[in-house]
Amino acid sequence: MQQEIPYKIYLEETELPKSWLNLRAFMQKKPAPLLDSETMQPITLEKLSTVFCDELAAQELNDTDKYIPIPQEVVDFYKMYRPAPLVRAYCLEKALGTPAKIYYKFEGNNTSGSHKLNSAIAQAYYAKEQGLKGVTTETGAGQWGTALSMACSYFGLDCKVFMVKCSYEQKPFRREVMRTYGANVTPSPSTTTAVGRRILEEFPGTNGSLGCAISEAVETASGLEGYRYALGSVLNQVLLHQSVIGLETKAALDKYGVKADMVIGCAGGGSNLGGLIAPFMAEQLEGKAKYQFIAVEPASCPTLTRGKYAYDYCDTGKVCPLSKMYTLGSGFIPAASHAGGLRYHGMTSTLSELYDQGLMEARSVKQTDVFAAAEQFARVEGILPAPESAHAIRVAIDEAMKCKESGEAKTIVFGLTGTGYFDMMSYEKFHDGKMTDYIPTDAEIEKGLSGLPKI
Repeated sequence: MQQEIPYKIYLEETELPKSWLNLRAFMQKKPAPLLDSETMQPITLEKLSTVFCDELAAQELNDTDKYIPIPQEVVDFYKMYRPAPLVRAYCLEKALGTPAKIYYKFEGNNTSGSHKLNSAIAQAYYAKEQGLKGVTTETGAGQWGTALSMACSYFGLDCKVFMVKCSYEQKPFRREVMRTYGANVTPSPSTTTAVGRRILEEFPGTNGSLGCAISEAVETASGLEGYRYALGSVLNQVLLHQSVIGLETKAALDKYGVKADMVIGCAGGGSNLGGLIAPFMAEQLEGKAKYQFIAVEPASCPTLTRGKYAYDYCDTGKVCPLSKMYTLGSGFIPAASHAGGLRYHGMTSTLSELYDQGLMEARSVKQTDVFAAAEQFARVEGILPAPESAHAIRVAIDEAMKCKESGEAKTIVFGLTGTGYFDMMSYEKFHDGKMTDYIPTDAEIEKGLSGLPKI
């Protein structure tokens, strides 16, 4: 007989994962290699180490080791806010009148307000171990910039953040949290870099994008001695660090004999979704179980659902390596969506390959529908979700309602990646009826894709 499931399932501190799970090592068909932007050949460890810390560059290229030990200093830091709870959404189930069993992994229980701290502390640790002075980065909604500024403060590193301009203006308090932790925050695109000036000239008045901010951060890091670039999503190394989310989720479910039917996550660059599904997908790839995986993206930036699987630059300025991924084109600048953390033109190569193999589904959802789901969730579950997280909530509710119609009692697990307390301007626009749904036309998508490199 199955044990009664508590509202919140907490693992013991001793049950914290001691190793990250490297999903690529479980894949028979690996993601295509990164390409050097100068030679168009697979990038070498030596070249990648000029951009990232040495150990992170090695992790980026590692597709053979299934598990990579977590340094003790990182484990000790995790203990400040992990293990994170897996919550049974009893109140949401009741409000929906669904037979579905809904669980969410809550990653917002730290000052950064999101899952981003899981990778930020690892990247800052390796920078410190290498003896660097500091790091540069980009941030969309601000969760990653906040997390990295916290991690750098902890290890005594300088942190320079390029924040997407529309988020810089929409989320001033997120910016101030970063500055509280000692970060220098610049709206992107800016006039402080050559690539920023070039983008402003080509797209006057632009609200910016993650692709723009990445270019500026990489250029800045390359021009400063003792600095490296740190990225909060997209990269394989980030998915590796975020696997603590999925490892804890699966351990908590296993503790009570619960088997998930579907695992749902919002998808921008792929960090939280990749981390959440990692152990479940690994189990499926080994033929031990079967799950339904759903990536949820904004209709305003439909990378998986309307993009092309091809090699593309990871940034708008075309200074980063090229990745084979689902992309809308590095020149595609999405509308100023309130889910700033999902406004990226591409998708991590690992998830792109899994999606191309048909092992994952993708859904795109409209902004107003997302905020309606966020409000519904907040009213019954007591947590105000980040707009990014609310994309997963939207589809989780939709799937639960399908269960209501069919009578199936499926077990749904989704990632609640963070809180929305710095997103109140966005909620205000929704409540005042001023929020609109922008969906790019086929012509706009084609324009972005027309700039793909010929490889």
